[in-house]
Amino acid sequence: MDAPKKVTKRSKSLGAPGKTVEARENQLINLAVDLAEKQLSEGSASSQVITHYLKLASTTERLEKEKLSRENELLKAKTEALQSAKKIEELYLNALNAMRSYSGREEENVNTDDLEG
Repeated sequence: MDAPKKVTKRSKSLGAPGKTVEARENQLINLAVDLAEKQLSEGSASSQVITHYLKLASTTERLEKEKLSRENELLKAKTEALQSAKKIEELYLNALNAMRSYSGREEENVNTDDLEG
């Protein structure tokens, strides 16, 4: 008879290993945060752990996070604007080519290279 597997505290808290590198990373981050929380509540946290969480709580850190968040929103808006401009350009090209075909000049279709410059 095989002896039952011993379940250690570590294996219980980790669970199954993540299937992706990102999932595994998140598991390890969660463990580190849990350990820091335990150390802080027990009063056994190192000065580095205490300093780390004090910095996270600072006004400067909050403002920096807000700034990064807004910069991300701005980048998304710029990307959407570029995509929209490209669609509008395609609509103009289609309209110009349609007008040319109605006037009997179908062989002179306009493409994006003709509009630049």
